[in-house]
This record gives sequence, C-alpha cells and structure tokens, in this order.
Amino acid sequence: MPGLRRSEVADLAGVSVEYYAQLERGNLAGASDSVLDALARALHLDEAEQQHLAALARAAGPAARTRRKPAAQHVRPSVARVLELMTDIPAFVNNGRGDVLAANRLTQALYAPMFDDATRPVNHARFAFLNPRARDFWRDWERIATMTVAMLRAEAGRDPYDKALTDLVGELCTRSEEFRTRWAAHDVRLHSTGIKQFRHPVVGSSCAHGARG
Repeated sequence: MPGLRRSEVADLAGVSVEYYAQLERGNLAGASDSVLDALARALHLDEAEQQHLAALARAAGPAARTRRKPAAQHVRPSVARVLELMTDIPAFVNNGRGDVLAANRLTQALYAPMFDDATRPVNHARFAFLNPRARDFWRDWERIATMTVAMLRAEAGRDPYDKALTDLVGELCTRSEEFRTRWAAHDVRLHSTGIKQFRHPVVGSSCAHGARG
C-alpha cells in the first residue's frame, strides 16, 4: 500500500512481517479467509480487488491444481431466442475473456466496426487494442481500454488455467504496447453497468447505458 512500510501493513493485518512478505510474493497457498479479510482491510482493497485476492488464493490451493474442463463457449437456445426477441435494444452475451458468444442484430449494427473484423471470435479487447478503428469508435477510448484490461486481469485471477485467455493476453502483450503497459499495472475491476460513448461510422456520436451479459 502506498505510504506504508511492509512492517506497518503486516501489523495492520495482524500477521508477521515474514508471512506478509511471503503473501506479497504471491505465495497465497494456505492463507485462511480471516487472513485474506485482514489483508484486504489493511490495504483498503475495493470489492474487485478483494475478489481478485480471494481468487488468487483459491488458484494457489491444492484443489486448483487440477485443471478445470473449459466451459462450453456457446449460449443456450433459450438465451439466443431471447436476444432475437429484443428488437428495440442492443443485447449480447460475453464470456470472461470478452468474446462475444451471441448478439442480436442491433448489437451487430451498433458495434459494426468490431463485427466487421474478420478475426473470430469477436472480442472486445482485441478490437480495442488491435483494430485502428477502435480509437475513433470509442469516444472515451482511454477509459474503455483501461477498464477492458482490468476486467481481463480479474478473469485471469478467477481462472489462471484458461489457455484461450493466456493466448489472448500473450497476443495483446506482443502486439500492443498500450495493452502491455496496462497489463503490467495489475489493476482489476468488476463491471456490471455503465455509460459508453460511441462515434458510429453511420449515425455519429451517441451514448448507451450497458450491462454486462
């Protein structure tokens, strides 16, 4: 935590300096919930950071050493049907990596520059950092870029063995200095709702209130 020495953080968390140094190095295996809660309070972690810390601890435990079977990357027919019926509002479903798994026609029209990219699956992070049209499409590109990386970092904590996510991060780090710099910051963020500002190539500037799906 900025402004505090290691010994001060350890004291606030109620652990020894040696044990805190071990945690600081990422060795979270065996850390109890009470220790994690105390550490979160000492560091003034927000909700996203607390969840990320807990996810890292789970990933370090013995139960996480057996890789989970990758989740099926498709939506249920009932969900796809609901999206089709939503004809007056853009709606889509993402996975944790930002891949678009399903989208209705209005979403495809609104995000036309992203869907025009031939690379599949359509991915928000890949569009934001690798497609030159993204900076014009997003009126607040800097905020979108930072938020996108922070959500990917949170997802990496939840599922560190997701090969597709590892491959995506590797590709973005290799090809985008903007992404690489943000990824190195280790920021995490949760996203539920928010205002996004677009500059659509056909209809011009607009704003939309979105929720994660």
